[in-house]
Amino acid sequence: MTTLILTVAGSDRPGLVAAVADVVDAHGGNWENSQLAEIAGVFAGVIQVSIAPQQETALIGALRTLDGLLTIAVHTGADAATIAERPITLQVLGNDRPGIVREVSAVLRGHDLSIQDMLTETRDAAMAGGRLFEATVSAMVPDSTDLSALRADLERLTSELQVDITLD
Repeated sequence: MTTLILTVAGSDRPGLVAAVADVVDAHGGNWENSQLAEIAGVFAGVIQVSIAPQQETALIGALRTLDGLLTIAVHTGADAATIAERPITLQVLGNDRPGIVREVSAVLRGHDLSIQDMLTETRDAAMAGGRLFEATVSAMVPDSTDLSALRADLERLTSELQVDITLD
């Protein structure tokens, strides 16, 4: 089987997931994993599909028929890396301001962490006024990473950005 990664985006409306699922199913594909969301009126997501190699070209062509409904890019999935890694979760909470994601991701990149999943949200701070920023980041840490150095860099960020960062 061939693994394809579909990135999809378009104006949100009913039936978008069904339209993609119908095309995948019609070509014998298997919808394996996905992360889909509506944000500010735009539906977007990433979908992992497995398909027989001889059906790949036909599926990609059929997905093009959804142009106008969704913009779809197709990528060939890669084999999983064999580097020894372990998962961590990072929680960030504080007053919203520009640069939080840039600063946190720079620290993670500096320690060779690979972000697997990141959810961010801003919302009104009920008691204090203003906006709160909250993020949950799941990452893979190579066994060779110095966790105490990572913690020290994250602690430095907590004071610079005036946010709370919790590393699990």
